[in-house]
Amino acid sequence: MNILLIGSGGREHALAWAISASPLLDRLYCTPGNAGIASLADCIALDVSDHAAIVAFCEKNDIGLVVVGPEAPLVAGLADDLDKAGIKVFGPSAAAARLEGSKGFTKDLCAKYNIPTAAYARFRNEAAAQDYLSGQDAPYVVKADGLAAGKGVTVAETLDDARAAVSDIFAGRFGADGAEVVIEAFLDGEEASFFALCDGEHALPLATAQDHKRVGEGDTGPNTGGMGAYSPAPIMDEALCARTLDEIIQPTLKAMADMGCPYKGVLYAGLMIGSDGPQLIEYNVRFGDPECQVLMMRLKDDIVTLLLGSADGTLDKMSARWHDETALTIVMAAKGYPGTPQTGGEISNLDEATSDHKVEIFHAGTKAENGKITAAGGRVLNVTALGDSVAEAQARAYKAVDKIDWPDGFCRRDIGWRAISRGS
Repeated sequence: MNILLIGSGGREHALAWAISASPLLDRLYCTPGNAGIASLADCIALDVSDHAAIVAFCEKNDIGLVVVGPEAPLVAGLADDLDKAGIKVFGPSAAAARLEGSKGFTKDLCAKYNIPTAAYARFRNEAAAQDYLSGQDAPYVVKADGLAAGKGVTVAETLDDARAAVSDIFAGRFGADGAEVVIEAFLDGEEASFFALCDGEHALPLATAQDHKRVGEGDTGPNTGGMGAYSPAPIMDEALCARTLDEIIQPTLKAMADMGCPYKGVLYAGLMIGSDGPQLIEYNVRFGDPECQVLMMRLKDDIVTLLLGSADGTLDKMSARWHDETALTIVMAAKGYPGTPQTGGEISNLDEATSDHKVEIFHAGTKAENGKITAAGGRVLNVTALGDSVAEAQARAYKAVDKIDWPDGFCRRDIGWRAISRGS
């Protein structure tokens, strides 16, 4: 089978790494890819927003499955157009992708189907939103309704900061993605990530993970796309996983089917684990990044078989097995991130860093030019390792990080600290 993978980040490199090991694979293509993916796939230049061009490429190259990595093409309806052309695709329709594409849509769904989540209100004008804030307690959670390139959420400690966030969104910072604002109550507890493959009716739970969103050690500073992750999440015991499936994932699948837009693909639930159990913070309609990297390191089974099960509606006949080891990934980012990153710097000694067979480096923002690997983005490398504990995986990953020669790069030095403090 020929497979087309769409995306260019560390998530897509991890998927390419797992897909390339499948006995079902004949040839792997990726658009646009990166320097790491190029060692596993034929990287091609296609305009992902040109759905007709994607369909034409698939037809010309006998593509048996398209795997869509990022959320934006899904929200834009790429899966719909591939499906109409008779091309099998892993990923939800545009109507189902509203679970990530519209925060207000998801909050309304939760309210209707009694899915545990934070109290909220939706606003289409600034005056009403500002008036609502006056009656709420700090801290405040202010969100642009749409994707906003992952930058539309503000957790404000003061009323003034919350008001500024609302004004910023309605002033047009996020364009159409900020036409509506969602204000939520702040949830207290510990965050965790729960993943399930879905085929429109059935859900196959995958492994759990925890990530570190903030740029600074001790989980301080601005939010980022993610500075590291580990799997499994020690806080997500068997009972909490069962509750998440029963109280959050399954009711969501029923809701989407009831609305005539059954959900197919991976459903990534960002959870807050508090005294009342799991509550939904938000949904993502794709694998997390960098959570995908640690999931792929631990997955025992053939990823292509599982992706096909989601597309074909046969997940009820499947299971997913996981290595008992912990996987931990450290994001190496370019100096300046999450602001303006310093790109163009050369990265070397990657072969030495992966001399340990339990270490993999997944490329994110990299480019190959003149035989050299250079930084071409904010989050650039995902140094990922296995270990018998979080502490062992962490030590192995940082040992690999320290072998990489990249003066313009930095990373947090405490990924996994919360789990290690528990003795995990």
